[in-house]
Amino acid sequence: MASRWWERAVFYQVYPRSFADGNGDGIGDLPGIIGKLDYLQWLGVDALWLSPHYPSPQIDAGYDITDFTAVEPAYGTMADFDRLLEAIHARGMRLILDLVLNHTSDQHPWFLESRSNRENPKRDWYVWHDGDGEGPPNNWQSEFGGSAWEHNALTGQWYYHEFLKEQPDLNWRNPEVKAAMFDVARFWLDKGVDGFRLDAIGTLYEDPALTPQTSRYSAIDVLRHNWLPKETRDDLHYMDIVRDLLRYQHEQPEVFALMRDFRALIDTYDDRFLVGETSDVRFLGNGRDALHGIFNFDDVALPELTPGALRKIRSAWQTSVPDGGAFCTTLNNHDQSRIATHFAAGEHSLQPCRIALAVTLLLGGIPFLYYGEEIGMRDYAIQSLGELHDSVGRIYRDLRLQEGIGDAQILMELGTFSRDRCRTPMQWDRSPNAGFAPAGVRPWLPVHDNYLEGVNVADQTADPDALLPFYRELLHLRRTHPALQTGSLLDLDPSNEALLVFMRTSGEQRCLVILSFASEPLQCHLGCRGRILFPDIQKQTWIAPGPYDLPPLGILIVAIEENLHDSDRLPLFAMV
Repeated sequence: MASRWWERAVFYQVYPRSFADGNGDGIGDLPGIIGKLDYLQWLGVDALWLSPHYPSPQIDAGYDITDFTAVEPAYGTMADFDRLLEAIHARGMRLILDLVLNHTSDQHPWFLESRSNRENPKRDWYVWHDGDGEGPPNNWQSEFGGSAWEHNALTGQWYYHEFLKEQPDLNWRNPEVKAAMFDVARFWLDKGVDGFRLDAIGTLYEDPALTPQTSRYSAIDVLRHNWLPKETRDDLHYMDIVRDLLRYQHEQPEVFALMRDFRALIDTYDDRFLVGETSDVRFLGNGRDALHGIFNFDDVALPELTPGALRKIRSAWQTSVPDGGAFCTTLNNHDQSRIATHFAAGEHSLQPCRIALAVTLLLGGIPFLYYGEEIGMRDYAIQSLGELHDSVGRIYRDLRLQEGIGDAQILMELGTFSRDRCRTPMQWDRSPNAGFAPAGVRPWLPVHDNYLEGVNVADQTADPDALLPFYRELLHLRRTHPALQTGSLLDLDPSNEALLVFMRTSGEQRCLVILSFASEPLQCHLGCRGRILFPDIQKQTWIAPGPYDLPPLGILIVAIEENLHDSDRLPLFAMV
């Protein structure tokens, strides 16, 4: 069966508040994005994921929405959105939107009605319960710390919020809510958007029996884990804690039936794509009746990229994803530390970023990139508590202040986990504010000062040895070789702890890919003839059977013209 556009695509996440300021007020906007589409087309991305662009009080970076069918005024108008969508499609690219199904802002008209009195027609659009004596209905925790219940004095009941109290959960057991939110999806699909990234998809239903949780950990304990340095964290154990703590609040059986209904809605339109913010393969259904894709967050959780860990993760995904479904590969996003900080903090900071891209693009799955990683943007440590925007960071700040911790210590700790660290403005050039906003204008978040050290688009475009040209080369190489997009993956040396060596095959096209994770040169023996696609992408010189020297953290991609394994009994690959 022919591959679908999203199976071949490379997605690029645009955080609208931070990408490009088109009107000079220090906040990124839709006209700013339009002005940068030629750059994205030049870079070689196929589709954009636009983080929430809806009206919002911005308590949680736009994930607290007051109108699902409008545009945040700071970002522009609906006419600007229509121009953006038209311009994206005119360049042969696609656009998917961030759709938040779990909750609204507490300022949304629906919730204002719901909380007004118990008889309001929208009362049952949210999750309301009587308390247990003088306290909340049960001991469920909000993911952001504290009780998941907030008391409403006007009506004497408690409403449920998986996240912030300013983000009340919708009641998806009410068919009117389902109909309203499906109408939201139709509104954008009718405009021509190419699909959705579904936020926090596992949280849409809660246990109707309100079964108390029995974990010995609290949500604050979970958050404290995030505040630990990565060297001392055990992220896999952390995920087990989260699952135990939130077992009655996540992945309830009804959510999987809902995803089948959502897929049926999407399938009434041509060629639209659904990806969920989850790693649970159950959301893929049978591969044809639920979400098209889910995220491989296992890579993100790794403290470092190693052949053994990546091989184990790929093996698990290959065996668990049903035919027709897909996993999406990413190494960071708006919630995670940037690649250049998390995976490439050592002396070879540039080459690990290259290896990270090769892992994302070449090891199977649908790649998702985050704005700025193509120039090696790094985490930014806020310099004062007044710069803090992140809601989770504010929770941490207040907690530490109550513990008597000083501002300097709090700032140092916030630099390692506050989500502001990875949401700073895109760095375009060496002009004031890195070209994100005009001189004299204060950006909504400070610009990392390393834009003056070459971490910007303009400088790297002119430097063939910079990270940006490498990104562009590898993106275009993947686009022109189907084997690197949708080809099957065969591990040729499954016990090698220094290298990943695998074959990608699509029809008659075969590509040998070798990624070295070693800090010293290595020599291998190749048993094939072919063209070297990388590193000498322009020359594409022939390679003959024999020894090949891999540099430290080196990358080799060969288009195989002749495999001598059968005729000469030479292995396709072997360490010398």
